[in-house]
Amino acid sequence: MILKRLLTTAAITALVGCAGTTPTSPAPSVAANATAIAAHMQFLASDALAGRDTGSNEHEIASLYIATQLQALGLKPAGDNGSYLQRVPLRKARLAQDSAKFTLHVDGNSTALAYPKAFFTGPSLQFSHTEVTAPLVFAGYGLVSKEFGLDDYAGLDVNGKIVVLLTGRPDSLPSEEAAHLNSLKTRLAAERGAVGIISIHTPKQEKVRPYASSLLYLNAPSMEWLQSDGTPADSYPNVKGGAYVHHDAAAALFAKAPVKLKDIFSQLDNDAGPAGFELGVSATLSRNSSHDDISSPNVIAVLEGSDPVLKDEYVVVTAHSDHIGYSNDLRSDDKINNGAMDNAAGVAILLETARLFAQLPEKPKRSILFVVVTGEEKGLLGADYFAHNPTRPIDKLVANVNLDMPVLLYPFADMIAFGANHSSLGKVVEQAAAKEGIALSADPMPEQAIFTRSDHYTLVKKGVPAVFLMTGFKSTDPKQDGGKVWSSFFAKHYHKPSDDIPSLIKDYGAIRYDAGAVFADINFNIALDVANTAQRPYWLKDSFFNGVFGQPYNREAVK
Repeated sequence: MILKRLLTTAAITALVGCAGTTPTSPAPSVAANATAIAAHMQFLASDALAGRDTGSNEHEIASLYIATQLQALGLKPAGDNGSYLQRVPLRKARLAQDSAKFTLHVDGNSTALAYPKAFFTGPSLQFSHTEVTAPLVFAGYGLVSKEFGLDDYAGLDVNGKIVVLLTGRPDSLPSEEAAHLNSLKTRLAAERGAVGIISIHTPKQEKVRPYASSLLYLNAPSMEWLQSDGTPADSYPNVKGGAYVHHDAAAALFAKAPVKLKDIFSQLDNDAGPAGFELGVSATLSRNSSHDDISSPNVIAVLEGSDPVLKDEYVVVTAHSDHIGYSNDLRSDDKINNGAMDNAAGVAILLETARLFAQLPEKPKRSILFVVVTGEEKGLLGADYFAHNPTRPIDKLVANVNLDMPVLLYPFADMIAFGANHSSLGKVVEQAAAKEGIALSADPMPEQAIFTRSDHYTLVKKGVPAVFLMTGFKSTDPKQDGGKVWSSFFAKHYHKPSDDIPSLIKDYGAIRYDAGAVFADINFNIALDVANTAQRPYWLKDSFFNGVFGQPYNREAVK
């Protein structure tokens, strides 16, 4: 079954070396406690915490619980002003729904697009009112990459204009690298002087995520962390307008174009990258937004290392404490999105990992920094704020192990470590999992680019090697198909009120807290290996992320 909770001394003292390097001392005789994981999850996923929405009083309570648990273990505060908390200043923005306007101007004739059937938009995080009128320029996918020989802006002048972009990216690009490039579209347009961005929902995208699905979130607020001058991070003041347009309505934007939109869609079916051109029409985009400045805490604690030199370096263990609060689904009487798996489970495993470190008879050489972040569900906000405002020097953060939504509904026999193929951490994870009899499997859904979609990625962008751990699709119980259970959870319970402990027990028979203990043991041994090994983790030479984000202190070249 899912492994012996009674570990033998021989099993525990297995080697935990990094890339062939063996730490100076064997792993100590400590093991995770399934009951402790259950207790943490039962509190964090309770109705009393109302879904732990970012900025809510209930999330404050959850953060206080996490902070006091770490304090009780003897870990030292590593937040602001000698506390366990790092306050994250945030701005919440809402769109006035009746204010969203999109008017297309063709040869002196103006036509208004219907909101939200033909287009929708989000609020401005900077301005209470925005309005911009400008010519339209088509710029393909809006991607630029020297590594992949892409420049969709080549030969185009978009200064003072509204760029029209296709959603998605070419299928020929590797998924994780493509997801990174896709995240840069707004910045690339802004740097070239664009004053607005129109994104076209393609038929190809419709098959992945229907346009109608996005309309379910029309009333949801947008959120961003605030810089010291009070402006939102990743803000581009010159980009005044934005719209997301259904492909049927978007055809009108190409009324005078040298290539019609239907022909461009045909090019996409053949994986061709369409060239950009002036559209010969203009548009007016306008909206009104309301703002509310709030704050929400990250919780940060440290177990100081024992080595006189290496203790000033840190292995970072992360998990997010927030979830999505109340549901707007009128079909259900249960309105609380409890977030049992997402991410009470991850936080519970982090707390148990901290307990294992606190019980060590001898501290690891490097320090262990536990960072429980807010605002993951709002766009990795707490993690991004920490990455830009770290409470320890960024060049001293040697690695990040992230815990986000381990699905503890079956006794997993394998584990996925997203990002393991990009750095020396892959070998560390493989060895730590093998100690528990757990295999390390390849990414089963590379098209989802999951490595770029959780909190660790904010540190990756600062050059810190990272892995994101997830339960695999194999089960040690022949009566349970791990892949089917995992898929069932996402189809029925993910981001729904039924991601709560009673509902999950009803559907799957039990919460596998024992599997959570195995997960915690693996997590602990990964961090312990990194903490005790002289060579800090490094990006592999052939990794795209080494070339884009790798810093001199963690590239393989310095090995």
